Amino acid sequence: MDERDLKDLLYQEFARIGKCLSSPKRLEVLDLLSQGPKSVEALSKATTMSVANVSQHLQTLNNARMVKFRKEGNYVIYELADDVISDFIHSLHTLSEKQFAQVQQIKQTFLNANMGMDGISLADLNDRMEKGEVLLLDVRPKEEYENAHIPGAVSMPFEELREKLSSLPTDTDVVAYCRGPYCLLSAEAVELLRSNGINAFRLENSVQDWNEFQDHLH
Repeated sequence: MDERDLKDLLYQEFARIGKCLSSPKRLEVLDLLSQGPKSVEALSKATTMSVANVSQHLQTLNNARMVKFRKEGNYVIYELADDVISDFIHSLHTLSEKQFAQVQQIKQTFLNANMGMDGISLADLNDRMEKGEVLLLDVRPKEEYENAHIPGAVSMPFEELREKLSSLPTDTDVVAYCRGPYCLLSAEAVELLRSNGINAFRLENSVQDWNEFQDHLH
C-alpha cells in the first residue's frame, strides 16, 4: 500500500466524523450531552423529537464513536464518548459565529427577544463572587448541575424556581446561568426573578466557558 492509498484511507476516516455531524439535530444532541449524561427520553423532550428519531440519531453518533451508553433499569443513558468532543463542539460554535454573519444575527435575535436584558461578564462575575456580592443560580436540570457546575453556584432548576422565589434574598443581586448563549432557561429565569422584584442578571456563558476563563487567569 503506497502513501496515496494511506492518505485516502486516513481522510476517509476523518470524513466519517464530518458525515456524522451533517445533521442539525445530531449537533443539538451532542450539545445537550456536553452538559452531562441523559436518557433517550430526556433528549426526546429537550429536542422535541420522537424517541424513535432520537434513538436513530444516537445510533449514528454511536457508530461514529461520538457517544457511549449504559443501561440503568429500564432506561438507556447516553453520554459523550470523550471530553474532547465537548471541546470540539465548542470550537464548532466559535468557528460558525466567526464565519457566518447569520449565526451572529440569529444569536442576537435570540437574545434580544428577551427584553435586551442586562448581562454580566465572566470577569465581573468572578470579582463579585469573590466579594460575596451576588448569588449565582444554575437553572439547568439538577443532573447537569451534579455533572459539572460553576463553583459557588446554587442548583435551582428553572421548573422549581417559581416555588422557591420566597427563599431568595431581595437585597442581593442574583445571576442566572444555563447551557450557554443558545439556551434560554437563564433568560426566562431572569425575567421571572425581575417580575418578582429581584435584581437579576443573565450570564450568557456556560460552565465550560467559566473553566476556560479560570485557566487563563491562572
